[in-house]
Amino acid sequence: LLEGAVVMVTGASGSIGSELCRQVLACGPERLVMIDRNENSLHFLHTELLERHPAERLCPIVADITDPVRMEKLMSEHRPRVVYQAAAYKHVPLMEHNPCEAVKNNVLGTRLLAELASRFGVERFVVISTDKAINPTNVMGASKRVAEILLQWLQRESATRFIAVRFGNVLGS
Repeated sequence: LLEGAVVMVTGASGSIGSELCRQVLACGPERLVMIDRNENSLHFLHTELLERHPAERLCPIVADITDPVRMEKLMSEHRPRVVYQAAAYKHVPLMEHNPCEAVKNNVLGTRLLAELASRFGVERFVVISTDKAINPTNVMGASKRVAEILLQWLQRESATRFIAVRFGNVLGS
């Protein structure tokens, strides 16, 4: 699936995104497009990956997934076959105090990326969700559940295969 493909990972320098990047590179993609709004973390990840992989396969991009103009340009320019949407706010206590940001990033950002993926013919779009989306009792879990429902809704009329993978969060997160 990933060999010879252009693969895009959002939230690339986060805990899940960075591991996805490492594992994607082991599969021999044509190019790995790493998107994150955290410039410092993205720089460190890029530096780490350059030690083991050719520079032309790595494309670090500082961008915000909630910016429609920027994301459309990146999707059009790179034309990924597979997108891993790992850009998310995941810390339950912080999101209880910042619910608007949880919805903006986890719901609206995912929706924007998924709609663009469908429009630009992405084969597979994988959103990293959480076990807290099962029966949400907090803002973070509810925001991720809404994102999953959006993917189900989009799947009805899209050739893109939308997939949600639920990870268990670390205690205290």
